[in-house]
Amino acid sequence: MTLIRLLANLGYGSRKAVTAMFREGRITDAAGEVLYADDRVAHSVIHVDGEPLDPPAGLTLILHKPTGYTCSTKDSGRIIYDLLPPRFMLRSPLLASVGRLDRETSGLLLMTDDGGLLHRIVSPKAALGKIYEAKLAEDLRGDEAEIFASGTLMLESENTPLAPVRMETLGPREARLELTEGRYHQVRRMFVAVGNHVNTLHRARIGGLSLGDLPSGHWRVLGADDLETLFRRGSESY
Repeated sequence: MTLIRLLANLGYGSRKAVTAMFREGRITDAAGEVLYADDRVAHSVIHVDGEPLDPPAGLTLILHKPTGYTCSTKDSGRIIYDLLPPRFMLRSPLLASVGRLDRETSGLLLMTDDGGLLHRIVSPKAALGKIYEAKLAEDLRGDEAEIFASGTLMLESENTPLAPVRMETLGPREARLELTEGRYHQVRRMFVAVGNHVNTLHRARIGGLSLGDLPSGHWRVLGADDLETLFRRGSESY
């Protein structure tokens, strides 16, 4: 792959714009030596305006999504790509969210341009538990955990029951739940089904991967160790 095509695919601009960047001497190696479009160099040594080149295709990152942002590339309001370098939305292949969190749900969101990895994460065969923490409008009745774990709860307008969901009571109006499905607004609709309402919802973990100390609105690139942690299941995920 030519350097021009590489940078264009990483979202630095059109091929014409990237060609101009080379002419202006903005593409260098780590030592600051100007690179030319026909040079053959390792990805790791390329710098743009003095900064290391973005990771190549196969990028996966974790984002601590705040409330008020939608998981979309097109929306009249704030979108998750506003929290990333602008060129990330222009990468080819597309850097896409792995599933979605609705506008008013915060927490752990994965994004990747690796289609195979995306499908592996969302596949029912992976059975990755997703941990949510909910604050409710009304006190818990006391029977919600049993109902959610039964595997018989039907949501409105659906014709198949939910898979069993584990729930832990954290307070009179607080609960932690582990889901292995990802139905539309599932946690919110579950509590509506038992006569309650979710005020705030936060996703704290997927599989064995948590946000750690990542602040709200921030992101980081995931490495091989992180992905290994992600696919850990069982008691570690709750």
